[in-house]
Amino acid sequence: MNRKRSLLIHGLGLTLRRFPALLWAFLLNFSFAALATWPVSMAIGHVTDTSLASRSLHTGFNLAILLELTHKLFQGPGINLGIPANLILYLSTYFLLVPGTLLCYQTGAPARLSTLVQAGILHFWRFVRITLLTLIVFALILGPLFALQNKWSDHVDAHAVGRHAFIAEMLGYLVLALVFALLRLYFDLVEVYTVQLGLTLRSNGKPDRRVRKALLPAFRALRHNFLRSYETFLLLAVLGIAAVLLTARTSMHSLAQPRVWPMFLLAQTGLFLMLLTRFWQRGAETTLSLDNPIYREPEEREEEERPTRASFLPDTPPAPAIVPEPEHTHLTDPIPNPEPITPSLPGPDPGVYHPEPPPDHTPDPEKL
Repeated sequence: MNRKRSLLIHGLGLTLRRFPALLWAFLLNFSFAALATWPVSMAIGHVTDTSLASRSLHTGFNLAILLELTHKLFQGPGINLGIPANLILYLSTYFLLVPGTLLCYQTGAPARLSTLVQAGILHFWRFVRITLLTLIVFALILGPLFALQNKWSDHVDAHAVGRHAFIAEMLGYLVLALVFALLRLYFDLVEVYTVQLGLTLRSNGKPDRRVRKALLPAFRALRHNFLRSYETFLLLAVLGIAAVLLTARTSMHSLAQPRVWPMFLLAQTGLFLMLLTRFWQRGAETTLSLDNPIYREPEEREEEERPTRASFLPDTPPAPAIVPEPEHTHLTDPIPNPEPITPSLPGPDPGVYHPEPPPDHTPDPEKL
């Protein structure tokens, strides 16, 4: 398959056609964020309701008061933020929704919550292994780069000041961001190909759960389509970050307003747009995997390793079998001819046929 569809356009089409998956992800993330911030909100309310200094936060924005309030919240026994529980809930949502979304993108199944959860349960441990592998690779590659960035920052601080120093340090962080984006793109493709691999059956009739079999196809697809896939990933990431920054800046200018709900809706709009670009990235990566399937030439593989489609989705009627036409053979007549067959001889049989010689009409010389 050598088709090369537009990653942006086709990826956006996949995202919009499976829009319920995005809505479920946004609603669940919003619920977990509300649960995580509820203890902080209650603690802030207990402090601001009994302090006259909080008036400056209602009639304006005082950064010093806000920092002092934050410091006061974490004094003494502090508040229970429930970070481990919230992290477990978030990871559980990730491991359930992402495999289901990728499955719906690849198979065209409707993005119902039951379908997403069922696919997430089937791929749960596979995505856990991918996450652990991702953390190991990130630590091995980004760890030394962060150490080099710290040394570069010390060098810049010792030899430059002002705008030049700021630009030099930002260039170092830009390199880190580009490397991080490249690694994130590769492991996204590993997840996509892992779901695609799970749609095939091995010779024993079980789905293929081998994550290692998705590493090389993901690398091959990224290497053969590096420029357009990397540009698409970066463009969508920049769009998502820009949406969050724009809405956050507008919200900051709307602080200390008598009505809070417009600022809340604006902030949630920015977060929704960022989540939309993330699902758009998943759609673009799925398009790349569909144009470069994991099994490009099944005929070249061994007979026992040829994949067949798994029965996760409702079964479709099999294609009619093609029966070869029988060869034309000579058919004999069941009723034989009662008359004997006429022999095909080159001439008459001399033992049967005795022809008489023709009469001689030559005159007798004695009579003459």
